[in-house]
Amino acid sequence: MIDLQLLRDNPDLIKASQEARGASVSVVDDAVSADTARRAAITSFEALRAEQNAFGKTVAKAPKDEKAALVQQAQALAAKVKEAQAEVTAAEETFDRVVRAIPNVVLPDVPKGGEDDFVTLRTVGTKPEFDFEPKDHADLGEHLGIIDIPRGVKVSGSRFYFLRGLGARLEIALMNLGLDRAVQHGFEPLITPTLVRPETMAGTGFLGEHAAEVYRLEADDLYLTGTSEVALAGFHADEILSFDESGDPVRYAGWSTCYRREAGSAGKDNRGILRVHQFNKLEMFSYVLPEQAEAEHQRLVAMQESMMQDLGLHYRVIDVAGGDLGTSAARKYDIEAWVPTQGTFRELTSTSNCTTFQARRLDVRYRTESGKTAPVATLNGTLATTRWIVAILETHQQADGSVVVPEVLRPYLGGVEVIEPR
Repeated sequence: MIDLQLLRDNPDLIKASQEARGASVSVVDDAVSADTARRAAITSFEALRAEQNAFGKTVAKAPKDEKAALVQQAQALAAKVKEAQAEVTAAEETFDRVVRAIPNVVLPDVPKGGEDDFVTLRTVGTKPEFDFEPKDHADLGEHLGIIDIPRGVKVSGSRFYFLRGLGARLEIALMNLGLDRAVQHGFEPLITPTLVRPETMAGTGFLGEHAAEVYRLEADDLYLTGTSEVALAGFHADEILSFDESGDPVRYAGWSTCYRREAGSAGKDNRGILRVHQFNKLEMFSYVLPEQAEAEHQRLVAMQESMMQDLGLHYRVIDVAGGDLGTSAARKYDIEAWVPTQGTFRELTSTSNCTTFQARRLDVRYRTESGKTAPVATLNGTLATTRWIVAILETHQQADGSVVVPEVLRPYLGGVEVIEPR
């Protein structure tokens, strides 16, 4: 949840964040009121309990002829204490419900507005041009025999697919390239669970406004994750992390299959594999000291851009507007690659600075110089995913329908330089 001291000391800052998100401002006042009521209930309960303890000593020391009356008073006081305790429980539940409705506080210079109000930070590379009519990735995949959508639909329904032959190897090559890069930068590889408990899913902020995107197994009370970020964030839940003397982040790279219901996307990207229910992804995740979070955010973006450049993709980096941020993100940068047949940039990867929001909810802390504990900051960023195949196929296609394999991927494909029709 948000920093409660910030809520008490500077609610206007949280209101400004809500405005930047286009979200309710009144919920901040509701949270302040609920916090005041909760603290008042606790104070009242503690005062009554102290009175009860003191009165108990009086009863114990009283003469026998006075004890009967005093016991009756003690019983009446005990009833008041029990009632006050129930009021504390109710006040805490109300406060928890209200404050958890407030998303992370966005950083001050995050653009205001919605999905279309992003700021382009830079555009890199050359837009691919063709002296022939380019095919889209779905046609290329069928022509090359590497993507089979009809059979995916036959087996599982809409938004499912098979990757075949070099299509399957291409995805594995991408994932392995990303994993090698991650290891070189100090990330420990993890194969993560894709089913998680409700408290883990809620702790990372995925059961709020985006809950409709999540698959749930009701019989088991488990959720299928749409990113290994969820499992990686829960990896150190209820723990106190130890950073080395230099304070270097604790970094993980999670490899997992991911699932999204794509609720509300009817009619959007029905063709091909751009928007699907199941895909593979390599996710970077960093636990850092709060003061290092922004620098780590830039490092994650740099790693993503290096991958994009080595794959020969034309892309742009955008600073996502507050209204398009997820619950946990205080800032998010998306990297969008140019998709020639769509004549536009499409998101391939994103990286978010979640500051201390997730760590507060999952109770991940570190020990400060004073010996006290405080929440760490968490960040995440995608380093490879199925969606990247779309831009690679369309960017590197040739007039005969073949696709040139980016040089950086060839060692992972046994030296294959060109994907040709089967």
